[in-house]
Amino acid sequence: MQNSAVETRRAFGILFIAVSISVGIASFLSEIAYIIATFPLYYYAIIWIVSFGAVFGASSLRLRKALPAILGRMKTSTGWPAGAKALNGICWAGPFAAIAAFPSLYQYLILAGIGLGNLSTYFMIKKYSGADNREQLIVALISLAAIPAAVMIDSMLFATRQDIEVMLSRIFIGIAYGAGGLFALLRKAGPVGFDPTTSGSLQ
Repeated sequence: MQNSAVETRRAFGILFIAVSISVGIASFLSEIAYIIATFPLYYYAIIWIVSFGAVFGASSLRLRKALPAILGRMKTSTGWPAGAKALNGICWAGPFAAIAAFPSLYQYLILAGIGLGNLSTYFMIKKYSGADNREQLIVALISLAAIPAAVMIDSMLFATRQDIEVMLSRIFIGIAYGAGGLFALLRKAGPVGFDPTTSGSLQ
């Protein structure tokens, strides 16, 4: 039904905005910690955990209400063919796994992972569930478009500062999720099609 589709879209909008704010806060705090002193790696893990915990905790009421719709969309992947699941997994995990082999490209590979992962999921859901989750497509396209932009900015301004390059790539990720989240919250209605949160109903 139409209301169910709108509720799902708004749920992901809330989730994406929370992710965007969390990434932005954690990125800046990590850079400040790096500038102040050389902390052990686990300090940065604590910064990220606390940042996500604080933002998601502050948004807990809205996220709790949105959780059923979020889980409903995620469950659609269980019915995908094995090949589709494998391809989607490679798109998400491949770039991140490549960081071990190419650590100097870390800042670009995380953008590639977010971009390719969301792009793959968007097309898989559209193909097998008929849902047009454009907020996810926006996250994917901005993340992928940010790669050449980040390369150019890094080469011109931060060639010797990989910490700033990494922070910049994370900020791009935050912008991508923020844009996708805003689109989902502001979009009133979508095209008619299959709603994956219902049992074969039309939107």
